[in-house]
Amino acid sequence: MTRILVVEDQDSIRKLIEALVQARGYAVTAVSNGAKAIDTAAVSPPDLVLLDLMLPGQYDGFEVCRRLRADPSTRDVPVVIISALDDSESRAKATAAGANAYYTKPFSPIALLKEIERLKKPDGA
Repeated sequence: MTRILVVEDQDSIRKLIEALVQARGYAVTAVSNGAKAIDTAAVSPPDLVLLDLMLPGQYDGFEVCRRLRADPSTRDVPVVIISALDDSESRAKATAAGANAYYTKPFSPIALLKEIERLKKPDGA
């Protein structure tokens, strides 16, 4: 089963994303800040990460993405950014940090699910 790590500090959005991907049959772990995301991914690397950029605490989404890319156990895990930041600088910074895709809030649930399908590893890979 594909394991997805959701990193989103807003409870309502985190719960919405969690419900959306769980309904599609994915196993979901949801955390509310960057430090928890890095710890969770280190202990149990997910198959895909849905990552907000504006996170409280010491690591924002850009830094979480960079750290996931720097760790051999999570280097190849697809990272999909879901952010309210809709400027070219943020997009460029996310891409430079290693993000695979970028969605702005409000996002299309159908488009997001299609992106997950596209990026996830085939079962057994």
